[in-house]
Amino acid sequence: MAAKDLIKKYQSHKEDTGSTSVQVAVLTNKVNELTEHLKEHRKDFDSRVGLLKMVGKRRRLLNYLGKSDQAAYLKLIADLGLRK
Repeated sequence: MAAKDLIKKYQSHKEDTGSTSVQVAVLTNKVNELTEHLKEHRKDFDSRVGLLKMVGKRRRLLNYLGKSDQAAYLKLIADLGLRK
């Protein structure tokens, strides 16, 4: 799914491009794409480092969302297919 489609799906209002839910959705999409890349290019260690940084940032955003809005957090992880 393209980033524009993800933003449109998870935004809370028309101009929203940076809310926590949108950021998590876009990062999840990037993580999935990079994971597929690394399955083919196993020795691409620079991309692996970038992947780990993205996963850490997504985890921090999810922790924040879980503390601030539990209902939105549960809905988001169920929709994106992430583990708690």
